[in-house]
Amino acid sequence: MRRIVEPEILDHLDPNDPSAIQSRKDLRWLNRIMGHRSILTRAIRNAVPDQSDADRPLKVVELGGGDGSLLLRLAKKGLFSRVDAQLVDRNPTISEERLRSFQNLGWSVEAISGEAFGWMEASEGGIDLILTNLFFHHFENRELERWFELAASKTRAFIACDPRRDRFALIASHLVGLIGCNAVTRNDAVLSVRAGFSGNELTQLWPHKEGWRLQERRAGMFSHLFVAVKE
Repeated sequence: MRRIVEPEILDHLDPNDPSAIQSRKDLRWLNRIMGHRSILTRAIRNAVPDQSDADRPLKVVELGGGDGSLLLRLAKKGLFSRVDAQLVDRNPTISEERLRSFQNLGWSVEAISGEAFGWMEASEGGIDLILTNLFFHHFENRELERWFELAASKTRAFIACDPRRDRFALIASHLVGLIGCNAVTRNDAVLSVRAGFSGNELTQLWPHKEGWRLQERRAGMFSHLFVAVKE
């Protein structure tokens, strides 16, 4: 199945549009169905060593983190005791209540509004983990090459979980209306699968094979996982 990247409706809606609000709720529900918390929890545990005895907090960046709901669910798994996290999104919608929930878990979270690529270019690096969820399927391969070149220069570990591009996932994407997803989500689910990944497509785009441990595989029934860890 050829990869096709098309604009998704949600990306162009005002964050306060009722359809956008409902679609974000749909996505939280779909994340649960796809098992992304469990997938990412296992990937993080394998990629990032325990730093409970370190003299500084773990530095984590989530790109396209939106409302911070997935990152909070990961934080509640008790992966790390001290974390400085930055959530970068064009329109972050994280609430004060959610920020307090992070604080109660020992996580300091800063929501940054802006284009993720520009922010990454300007960042000083020294990042322990860059994490993305349903983010990189929005980009063409030539853009992904630029992203990966930048990420490899900024972080020690990189984890991306995106839609799996295959016929089974495509069929399932046409059925999300059966669980109550709205018109925006029904449209975007199909486009997401068509823009998803399969095989070792992301591995081929990673710029520095030497000095990195790379893993790419099917994850769960509908998802695709890519992990790069500096050796």
